[in-house]
Amino acid sequence: MQNLNKPTKAFRIASLAALIVGVGAYFIGLYNAPMALNEKGYYFTIMLFGLFSVVSLQKTVRDKMEGVPTTKAYFLASAVATVSAIVLLVIGLLNAELLLSEKGFFGMAFTLSLFAAITVQKNVRDSHVIGESRKASIESRKTDNEQEYNALEAEDSPKTV
Repeated sequence: MQNLNKPTKAFRIASLAALIVGVGAYFIGLYNAPMALNEKGYYFTIMLFGLFSVVSLQKTVRDKMEGVPTTKAYFLASAVATVSAIVLLVIGLLNAELLLSEKGFFGMAFTLSLFAAITVQKNVRDSHVIGESRKASIESRKTDNEQEYNALEAEDSPKTV
């Protein structure tokens, strides 16, 4: 396993802010877009599908890096889902009757959201792993201290013959 540092509070906040801004901008733009309700539903579903797929892919890659058993089928399904979400958004935007600037806005908000979702998930995982390793370290020190204390007690106690 690689040496991990806990993400700084500023980085965690910035990542979460990027996710909120990206998803919020996408959904506000979608709400205000001059399109039919079924089109809005399509783009809404693509965003949810994309967020889920990138988090799932990042988790699978991270598990493989840490030696956690993962199936090739799940990794492949996550990768295909991620690519599919991106391709479906591109196809939808190419065929949408929107201004080029609106299409670019949706593409950028989608990209920001996917990247931020990966980053937030990584921060959560790093914080959890580091928290678990700190707990284990504290427990180990506690056990060592108890053993040391017991050894000193045994030395200090009067010996009976």
